[in-house]
Amino acid sequence: MSRAVALRRAARELARAVDPLEFGAPVSHVYNPLAYAWRAHAAYLERAGDAPKRIVYLGMNPGPFGMAQTGVPFGEVASVRDWLGIEAKIDRPAREHPKRPIQGFSCTRSEVSGARLWGAISAKYGTPEHFFAQAIVLNYCPLLFVETSGRNLTPDRVRKSEAAPLFAACDRHLQRAVAILQPEWVVGVGQFAAQRARSVLPAEVAQVGQILHPSPANPRANRGWAEQVNAQLVELGVCRAACRGSHRSSTLAGF
Repeated sequence: MSRAVALRRAARELARAVDPLEFGAPVSHVYNPLAYAWRAHAAYLERAGDAPKRIVYLGMNPGPFGMAQTGVPFGEVASVRDWLGIEAKIDRPAREHPKRPIQGFSCTRSEVSGARLWGAISAKYGTPEHFFAQAIVLNYCPLLFVETSGRNLTPDRVRKSEAAPLFAACDRHLQRAVAILQPEWVVGVGQFAAQRARSVLPAEVAQVGQILHPSPANPRANRGWAEQVNAQLVELGVCRAACRGSHRSSTLAGF
């Protein structure tokens, strides 16, 4: 079985595991793009996943104008369509918040986090093939949580009793993805993802690091995010793994 097929099967199992979970206030709506945006997500795994990786970049969960619309982690529409070359029919979740409609690749709002991350990757690696030869971007949690107001709610703010079965399913999927991809590094994009990776991945399986999240809600990220991440990757020692085989100078960091 190819790695891409194994990743798709693992993602399907994760989608089935989290679909029946229920969440109370402050959660109003729950979106699972592994279900309604499966075609695009499967295409992403097919393109990105069919090789062992030196680095897995691990995000927290889908953003409302990123993976929630395109099925791709940090999947800002223009980056997914124009650089990754992925475009597919996106269905609709059973319940949509009126302020958070799913428009798929017709969505005109840009997800800043995704534009920053994939923009930095494309500037560094040139082509998706160069990047996917050694790295991949995944999310820890596949669900988007929306409050009654329409505001995004991150998984770390879900009730602990409701988060426990969710995190258990996500932990199993992360362990499985790492077993399939066999990376040297799992790099959490932000503190939450890094903490979850550290809690479930033994040191002998993969080294875990953390980089600054590109969200514009973080003031630090609005001041040269890519440059700061480059410095963090150098300090961690990820740079040597990230840059080996890159089409650019090996003195550059992962982004």
